[in-house]
Amino acid sequence: MYFFFICTFLLLFGCGNRPYMGKDTVGADEFVMDSYKIRQGKFSILQLEGKNYAELSPDLLNEYQDVIQDGDVLYVAVFHPSRSDISAAIEAIGSTVGFQIHKGTLRLPDLEPIPIEGLTLDDASQKIQSLYSTQIRDVQVFLSYKDRLERKVELAGLVLTPTIPVDGRLRLFETLSKAKVPPNANLFKSYVVRDNQMLPVDLYKLLKEGDMSQNIVMRGSDKIYIADPSASTLMVLGEVGKERLVDVPNGFMTIRQALAEAGGIPFTGNKSYIQIIRGNILNPKIYTVTWDHVIHLPSDSMLLIPGDIIYVAASPITNWNRFMSQLLPTFVNIDLVRQGIKGIGVNVP
Repeated sequence: MYFFFICTFLLLFGCGNRPYMGKDTVGADEFVMDSYKIRQGKFSILQLEGKNYAELSPDLLNEYQDVIQDGDVLYVAVFHPSRSDISAAIEAIGSTVGFQIHKGTLRLPDLEPIPIEGLTLDDASQKIQSLYSTQIRDVQVFLSYKDRLERKVELAGLVLTPTIPVDGRLRLFETLSKAKVPPNANLFKSYVVRDNQMLPVDLYKLLKEGDMSQNIVMRGSDKIYIADPSASTLMVLGEVGKERLVDVPNGFMTIRQALAEAGGIPFTGNKSYIQIIRGNILNPKIYTVTWDHVIHLPSDSMLLIPGDIIYVAASPITNWNRFMSQLLPTFVNIDLVRQGIKGIGVNVP
């Protein structure tokens, strides 16, 4: 993508390192207005890029009743003060392979197949306990999940835990904590997918700002991808200490920080023309700000987003000096030719 931006630069700015002075540029006031939109979060930033998403539904924050489904593997513990043989038999199976729900039923020693699909763990425990009670009094039954074949969250990218089981109460924040997401992860490029659709969840707001309105309840087969810090970048070009790509892991960065990352603006730079190129390469939006704007306006009102290019023009005296340095070899060669001609007796005016 940056190759096309470079081509656009050659068309807009030429080779003289001068600022673009076209009528389609906008000033610092519009840059500040767009920065306030950026502060609203990930999906406002994506909107500036021409990508629109629906708002996060409040229903995604609601817990749901977790029920047993076909294929689940249960751990079953049975306690009875005198019939230790039953407890031992069930313990021997439960501690090794567990009890898998097959065709909606659970098979236990001394009982017919018990249909428990669609029940909660508590309801299933009560049902099994009542069935045992018809044969043995004072029995107690305890159930827990040993494995869940489908109702897990799958995680990829910068995580240490690839799957986490859900229970109807597990939320996104707890899921990311269990997955051990590193602090330098690119939360802007990270996302949550459900039913093959990206959910409009802002992970930066959740993890960095503590916005619990983003703390959705996780469901089985949800997928979370945690991106690398370098997954989104911006460019700093022109008269700076070092032209470079700068990582933007949070989805935004202050213009001060970006210029600092590039070594600042040397004396050769024109601080009256700091330009930010944003958007479609065929029809970019170009802001022009000055150094006074950068140092005097609040940092959070001068924000950059991934894909932006900061371009610092050369000062007029720098352009003049470079022009002269290009012409100087020509003048020297002409003078040498003239001296050579005079040396052989030709009169040159």
